Amino acid sequence: MKTFEFRVIASGLDPDAEDFADRFFQAGCDDATISFQRGRIVLDFDRSARSIGEAIASAMESVRKAGATVERIEPDPLVSLSDIAARTGLTRAAMTQYSKRQRGKNFPPPIARVTSDSPLWDWAIVAKWLYANNKLSREAAIEAEAVRLANTAVTSRDSQFRESLESSVQAYARSLEAA
Repeated sequence: MKTFEFRVIASGLDPDAEDFADRFFQAGCDDATISFQRGRIVLDFDRSARSIGEAIASAMESVRKAGATVERIEPDPLVSLSDIAARTGLTRAAMTQYSKRQRGKNFPPPIARVTSDSPLWDWAIVAKWLYANNKLSREAAIEAEAVRLANTAVTSRDSQFRESLESSVQAYARSLEAA
């Protein structure tokens, strides 16, 4: 078992209700710190599980069991070059050089705010590239993909997300080895 850290953003429950925190605790979120920020319920999990897929899936089930609606999983899948630098321990200058293709080859292009001064990248895609270039651990790349897959399940309202999430994360882990 390993402990995985991630955040579930949720909605649908009154934070002023007397049983607000108790509902989450009784639903199995006793390994999360609960707060209410900017109109959203924020649950910071430190969940022990065999895999990141299992950890996220079980947390999503616990949040839903409490009566809340899962809005998304974080860390945020969209990242700036500063975010990438912070997550990897590389310098911001190095990330700028990678993005301008002055260093390394085939750094992924941004996927949002492409024409702005602050473009955003898909963390899972960047994490895979960093892993392939020996700049990020295999576990970190798998965790980035697991968060991306979980957010896809949330968006699609997939009621059978647990099995598909865990099997997709395992398939992704195998594909990293083959790459």
